[in-house]
Amino acid sequence: MPHFGHLSYYRPGDVLENRLALSRAGLHRPTRTGVSGSAAEGADSIILADQYADDDFREDDLTYSGSGGRDPRTGRQTTNQEMSGRNLYLRRSLETGQPVRVFRRIAVATGSGYRYEGLYRVVETVYEAGKAGFLVWKFRLVPQ
Repeated sequence: MPHFGHLSYYRPGDVLENRLALSRAGLHRPTRTGVSGSAAEGADSIILADQYADDDFREDDLTYSGSGGRDPRTGRQTTNQEMSGRNLYLRRSLETGQPVRVFRRIAVATGSGYRYEGLYRVVETVYEAGKAGFLVWKFRLVPQ
């Protein structure tokens, strides 16, 4: 069941060493997928891990690309995305206004880690051609 908002004593700027640590702490439960939550309640957390060409992290907002349409071997976008699966979680978050915890993969002295960027809110979604030319769901989030 999703939990919205900050968890325990974790606050923006905290870094965890890997996705397993995020999952064990309950901050982002899935160890492989970038969106945690449910279609009924919305997304409770997302991870920006430089996997999608259309993701964009800026000071005042971020664009998070939806999931689907990628070749599992190459990671390249090969078909249009659909409003299904984890994309439904983010659309539900737009409808409910519930906060989403955002984590970003960063380089650290020991390799890489995941920094907690804070709570964001989904404020817009568009379905448009991405950098690879296929239709991609893009979710715009702003800091809460």
